[in-house]
Amino acid sequence: MLPPSLPKRNEGAARWLIKIVAGLFIVVLLGIHFVVNHLVAPGGLLTYADIVKYYQNPIVVIMEITFLIVVVIHSFLGLRSIILDLNPSRNVLKVTNYFLLILGAALITYGIWLALTVAGRG
Repeated sequence: MLPPSLPKRNEGAARWLIKIVAGLFIVVLLGIHFVVNHLVAPGGLLTYADIVKYYQNPIVVIMEITFLIVVVIHSFLGLRSIILDLNPSRNVLKVTNYFLLILGAALITYGIWLALTVAGRG
């Protein structure tokens, strides 16, 4: 069994490195997200009007979209890594790769559309 800090068979060093770097970005972006959305907000929650106002800053929109992309990439690479532990056949792995890629792209596209829609409401 490989230590958790090394790439798995069929994972590849690039995917492994992307997963590690994405995890680091998640920690930073999640910290910023929590501070702004829960500690700075009165009562710990933002209203819809507060969110629309908050999204008028282009840096916020970029940060939230980046957060979305990094979380989807990290989680889907992690899910793929769990599937690799099951030692799937090449065909199953190929189908899994396509499925995760299409689902991830759809989720990212929807999230970007939603963020830009909220930003456009102001």
